[in-house]
Amino acid sequence: MNEALPDLVAHFHIKRGLFRRERVEAALFELDNFGCVIKTDKVFNPGDTIILDLVMEMPFDNIRADGITGLVTERRKHCSNFFYSVDFVELNDSSSSALAEKLRRIREVVGKKQSLKSRRSSGPASGLRQMA
Repeated sequence: MNEALPDLVAHFHIKRGLFRRERVEAALFELDNFGCVIKTDKVFNPGDTIILDLVMEMPFDNIRADGITGLVTERRKHCSNFFYSVDFVELNDSSSSALAEKLRRIREVVGKKQSLKSRRSSGPASGLRQMA
């Protein structure tokens, strides 16, 4: 869990007093059918519920999965930030909802971007060595 997922962020609101809410953006470090891992400097406790909007930034039209209910299950401190494991409450593998479909599409694009990045980072020199 050393690198954030490419072009993917989570947005959520936290209460700041009776009528004020703060909009927070957090990097995602893992994402699967059941939940995600986010990194933020905001403090949550295991058992807290947050509503996430996941946004995959794309050249023409972002892919959004809005209004995902997440349950904070684990907190790990890292410098001045925290990594949170968040389980998706309403989603499971058999969900065929539009939200589940958008999440599936986001995971698909993340996978493609990661495989492209790993191919690029291996560099042309390694390809030349294989040909020699």
